Amino acid sequence: MINRSNFLEKIDFKYKIHSVCGLLGPRQIGKTTLAKQYAKNIPNAYFLDLENPFDLARLENPMLTLSNIQSDLIVIDEIQRRAELFPILRVLVDEKPRKILILGSASRDLLQQSSETLAGRIGYIELTPFSIADTKEYKKLWLLGGFPLSYLANTNEESYGWRQAYISTFMERDIPGLGFNIPALQMRRLWMMLAHNHGGLLNMSEIGKSLGITHHTVRSYVEILAGTFMVRVLDPWFENISKRQVKTPKVYIRDSGLFHALLGIKTEADLQVYPRLGASWEGFALEEIIKIYQAQPEECFFWATQGGAELDLLIIKDGRRIGFEIKYTDTPKLTKSMHIALQDLALDHLYVVHPHKDTFPLADKITAQGFESYIK
Repeated sequence: MINRSNFLEKIDFKYKIHSVCGLLGPRQIGKTTLAKQYAKNIPNAYFLDLENPFDLARLENPMLTLSNIQSDLIVIDEIQRRAELFPILRVLVDEKPRKILILGSASRDLLQQSSETLAGRIGYIELTPFSIADTKEYKKLWLLGGFPLSYLANTNEESYGWRQAYISTFMERDIPGLGFNIPALQMRRLWMMLAHNHGGLLNMSEIGKSLGITHHTVRSYVEILAGTFMVRVLDPWFENISKRQVKTPKVYIRDSGLFHALLGIKTEADLQVYPRLGASWEGFALEEIIKIYQAQPEECFFWATQGGAELDLLIIKDGRRIGFEIKYTDTPKLTKSMHIALQDLALDHLYVVHPHKDTFPLADKITAQGFESYIK
């Protein structure tokens, strides 16, 4: 088992501030396993799984059931299936100090009731797929992705089969379970189109025309995929400069393993001959950098001008502006675009991330960063 003690520490920290901790992340990412690890030192921890019919039966009268639980920790799994519990949780934590750990397979934006009714009482943690810090080996992680049952599968073939099944189950069961009535085939076609556009600008009108639906419907579907941690919509950054800047967001499939499964990429040999290998690398490295910097979605952007200057990732965090150009190359080189980005965005530093070990300066405030150097 891969040690994820850093997330246990994050849960502990949240409870220093809030009574409720929301552990969010895609299905089968390891939320339940992490919750059980956290509860090991709490002998009377009480678990409720909202996908278990027996636990659902116990919650026929949720106020009565939950208020009678004498436990220092209540864990409620798959909370998105019973959004009406949020007001009850607010009453419970206001009446008596206790820890409540809720696990959800949707973002806080999709769990709007939690932010509205538990305002000031809940802190959120996103449990991400395995990272390079967890695995210490990036090539396997890049191919298979970071979902535990994919990465830890006995063979690449088993991993690929698991991911294909995951994609089908997600569309046929998970999305309807969130209350969205979307034809699975239509959602799969959209997801495939996003995969083929991985790292590109998100033109919702063009996608809508291809699928025979309106761009408003496309936006709604993309928001659902983003809210369930399947895709990342990376917003453009606008600077107060005279240049015309790109205003359309970019889209990425967040987990590289699911991205490869959507495109039928089974092996490393398949990946190496994939025509858009650089785009696959860019999306993988971008997600890993965001994990390393623990950046929130609202702290992450890309930047581009109509004249061709661009920056793959801009992280604005703790008063600093850090830029990243992600290049699948053996020989990272300085470009005019990098100088323009450094100057126009007033970057504190710009890193050119490449898939090797060596890290060396390219210019003042511009560093070629070997991706393998992130392995500690």
